[in-house]
Amino acid sequence: MEFMELVTSRHSVRNYLPDPIPKEVLAEILEAGRLAPSAQNRQPWRYLVLSNNEQVKKLALNCGLIGLSNIFIRSAPCLIVACADTSKNVRINQQDYYLVDTAISLQQMALAAWNRGIGSCWLAAFSEKPVKKYLGIPAKWRVVALLPLGYPAESKTMYTKAMSFFAGSKDRLPLDKIVSYFSQEDQ
Repeated sequence: MEFMELVTSRHSVRNYLPDPIPKEVLAEILEAGRLAPSAQNRQPWRYLVLSNNEQVKKLALNCGLIGLSNIFIRSAPCLIVACADTSKNVRINQQDYYLVDTAISLQQMALAAWNRGIGSCWLAAFSEKPVKKYLGIPAKWRVVALLPLGYPAESKTMYTKAMSFFAGSKDRLPLDKIVSYFSQEDQ
């Protein structure tokens, strides 16, 4: 797939087929994340992979109250828990970069998955403490996002249609609203 086609066609998928993701495809997706750039090459990302649906279902029950809004993850055959090791952080201009670095890495995985026909839905709606406790995540790690993965189902449930509508997933601001060009002549 051409890169711009990949970027423009990728969307949040909330209905998955039960088909497992082949190990070599999952390895390719994880490799895409491993190769991401990071501030001073610190590579703070750490990933926990739940590679079967039973594991995903159990995690879904341990995402805290806010996580209840993402009940759709229970149908995913795979889920990646994106964490950041804060001991690998770089702080520049009073900003911690472990979150940015991990987000870049996870986005590369989402694009690699989509390139193989695997859908995902970037999730921040979870309570970190119960997720960390359930998975035994070290204290110095932060849970940044959850990324359920699976082959998209053709039909969407009423719940996922409502979630997509509520999130406004397809709405994007036009370039003229987000880009300004700097010119020395303007000074």
